[in-house]
Amino acid sequence: MQKLLLAIDTVSTFIGKTAAWAVVGLTVLISWEVFSRYALNNPHAWVLDAQIMLYGTLFMLAGAYTLAKGGHVRGDVLYGFFSPRAQAGVDLTLYIVFFLPGVLAMTWAGWTYAQESLAIREQTFSATPLPLYPFKFVIPVAAAALLLQGLAEIARCVICLKTGAWPPRGDDVQEVDVDKLKEMVHVKDADIAALDRELAAKQGRA
Repeated sequence: MQKLLLAIDTVSTFIGKTAAWAVVGLTVLISWEVFSRYALNNPHAWVLDAQIMLYGTLFMLAGAYTLAKGGHVRGDVLYGFFSPRAQAGVDLTLYIVFFLPGVLAMTWAGWTYAQESLAIREQTFSATPLPLYPFKFVIPVAAAALLLQGLAEIARCVICLKTGAWPPRGDDVQEVDVDKLKEMVHVKDADIAALDRELAAKQGRA
């Protein structure tokens, strides 16, 4: 079971990191359009639509990745004081009552929405229209990925209820914890303060 859960985490991570390249596309596109608009006096009507579609793709496909890393917003004021079993019970209840119905509806409606868009070859409403139906298919794909990751999280809740401990997650890039970094390199605040005083003294003599 643990291998399966980590495999699902890996799939969600791959989707999220692949979607993150949309940031590069957005940066290049916006920079080019600003230069074209103000330096060349040649704006393009389709760029705004392209920006919205790229951002939407990034936002939606990052959902499963964020869930896999426990990055979605939650009220941790009381939750953090609960035991792992109590946390798992709360999470499992919320997944069943809110998460599953919402994501299942999003997957089903998104697929219908995308098929209807494809049937009419939907385009954006601008002077230079772009095909919109490929972007509409991002909705059910993102929802299906989120649903898969959600099922993995539900399995983790069940395991935690049985064992009393959360099963491990896959490693990934995390925000640097300064205190842990100090422990790793065996540096104390007093050492840093002493170094600061020494540097200040050298600058004073200079």
